[in-house]
Amino acid sequence: MTTSSGHPAQHVLISGAGVAGPALAYWLHRHGFAATVVERAPQMRHGGYSVDFRGGALEVVDRMGLLERVRALDTQMGDAAMMDAQGRQYATMPAAVFAGDLEVPKGELTRLLYEVTRDTAEYVFDDSIAALDQSGDGVTVRFEKAPPRRFDLVVGADGLHSRTRALAFGPKERYVRHLGLHTAIFSLPNYLGLHRTGQLYVSPGKAANIFSEGRDGRARAALHFADDGLEYDRHDPAEQRRIVAERFAGEGWEVPRLLEEMERAEDFWFDTNAQVEMDTWANGAVVLLGDAGYCAAPTSGRGTSQALIGAYILAGELSRAGGDPTAAFAAYEQGMRGLVAEHQAMGRDVAERYFMPPPSQEVLDLLAAGDPSHAAAEPAPLPYYPVR
Repeated sequence: MTTSSGHPAQHVLISGAGVAGPALAYWLHRHGFAATVVERAPQMRHGGYSVDFRGGALEVVDRMGLLERVRALDTQMGDAAMMDAQGRQYATMPAAVFAGDLEVPKGELTRLLYEVTRDTAEYVFDDSIAALDQSGDGVTVRFEKAPPRRFDLVVGADGLHSRTRALAFGPKERYVRHLGLHTAIFSLPNYLGLHRTGQLYVSPGKAANIFSEGRDGRARAALHFADDGLEYDRHDPAEQRRIVAERFAGEGWEVPRLLEEMERAEDFWFDTNAQVEMDTWANGAVVLLGDAGYCAAPTSGRGTSQALIGAYILAGELSRAGGDPTAAFAAYEQGMRGLVAEHQAMGRDVAERYFMPPPSQEVLDLLAAGDPSHAAAEPAPLPYYPVR
């Protein structure tokens, strides 16, 4: 394949080896492009929360020939019990509300995507982009560790705190919109003996839950709390643990035990629920993908869907445009804007209705009904792009 200018197939640098990056590497290869993926972590990241597949994302996975393998990873989570401070169940949250059409552990999904792309894409671990210099018909990339290299295109798929976005578009304060909700996630022993189910506790401005597939003796906990003005060091987990412990001190249900386990957890993760709002996702030969460009917040439950659909459309439009980034990026944005706007609206709504106040009877009734208002309309049908 050649580009519109007659040059050989382009070489694309992708920053980030989460879901979006490897998915894009897969589709770029299918369309005849070369891909290099640079990842700050020393290896593929394991663990993390489970992620949902809905609508168009399942179709993308099917077109990758991975649907059956992904279905084999399904957590098959059932309904969750809503508990009061004394440990009594007072309502049920149907699995359809939080598990989507299909739910799989994020670490298992990224492992699978890496497995199917490691022989066709170059992976560079334990490194990251330090500087970008756009000149001529490409981008010179300076890395933190490796020597500089020249690429035709650069894709930032490096998440909410994207370094690529900061380098190409400016500081994150211009684009990141906090929803006033913060979340800690960690694993712990499945001491409640949960099997493909969970329990949820809600108090004013706080929510805590524990859930488990019941397969490996482990469970996962998530602690959420509302705070519009919280400031903390994103790189200091000790400070983050102190903040969470202080916010949940004195709470009932299983919270005291969860706080004890949090101190011992080796996979503790803490971040704000935020969205990324940008007028454009492209700047010359640099473009953003997934959470880096249009994070809808974990409360939307649509991050993985956006990443997979976005990777499919971006690679397809690059192919359709013969490698011309101006035309491809414009078509990519046109194909994704409506979906992103809908998902971001859902993320804001869920944060406000389900996490901030104690659940009202109206909310409990919606939960019992599966809240069909949160069934997003994915683009149907997805565009078709011929591949090799």
